[in-house]
Amino acid sequence: MTVPARVSQQNPRALTPLAESIARLDVGSEIRFGTPSRDWTICSDLLAEPSRFDLWRKDLAEWLVEQYGESDDRATAGYIMGWYLHQPGYLAGLLFHTARRVPTLKPRDMAFRIARGGRPHPDGICVLSDEFACLPDDPASNHPAATVVADEAALAALLRVRYAAHAAQFVASFGQVVRFGRRTLWAAATDMLEYGPWAAGRICGDENAGVTEAALILPEKLAPFVSASTLHFTDEGWKRKRNSCCFHYVLPGAEPCTACPRTCS
Repeated sequence: MTVPARVSQQNPRALTPLAESIARLDVGSEIRFGTPSRDWTICSDLLAEPSRFDLWRKDLAEWLVEQYGESDDRATAGYIMGWYLHQPGYLAGLLFHTARRVPTLKPRDMAFRIARGGRPHPDGICVLSDEFACLPDDPASNHPAATVVADEAALAALLRVRYAAHAAQFVASFGQVVRFGRRTLWAAATDMLEYGPWAAGRICGDENAGVTEAALILPEKLAPFVSASTLHFTDEGWKRKRNSCCFHYVLPGAEPCTACPRTCS
């Protein structure tokens, strides 16, 4: 069952354009607009206190022990690296795919909620700012919160820049509490930037469009990202060559992820 996005504003009859875009989403996780409750974590607050990642990893380690009999520092770091970067990548990919709009993606303008009572993964995204970028033909292009760019290529480039700025703050913060190097962290950031539009296309029923959008956002290897989009068509459908590893395979009895770069040729 899909969960429609929720919108939290004082006057629901006067939604901002970005809030309207979010309200129209109908995806498998909660995405909302407005002020989050205490159950939500503002990204900038987490990044400002890297030690909070250790608490998150502790909760994850306890869940991994329940599931696999033991945990591993590489797996807790790999899981959370991917989980966190998925939030801005997926949000940007969804809004680009469904509305050709790009939110600010600044850590202070995003929050997420960690699931309780089981696997401690993010199960919701909250957008805190009504600022957005759009195309000239957007019906809200004259809105005070809008930044208009020339065309889809320019909008995709702006999405990439905004995501990179958020990812850079994550790399600086998370890198203080894990043993991963910058290359590993940026490889994960690359994967999640590619995955966002691809996942949006699949969830919304047009995977080919999602693949095209991923290529538009990552047309070539552009620093600080480590590769262009790797999506390619095979006999089994669209596949990609991942650049990063979540280290799930090191857990007892765990099967490697699809396209795991450490175990797949």
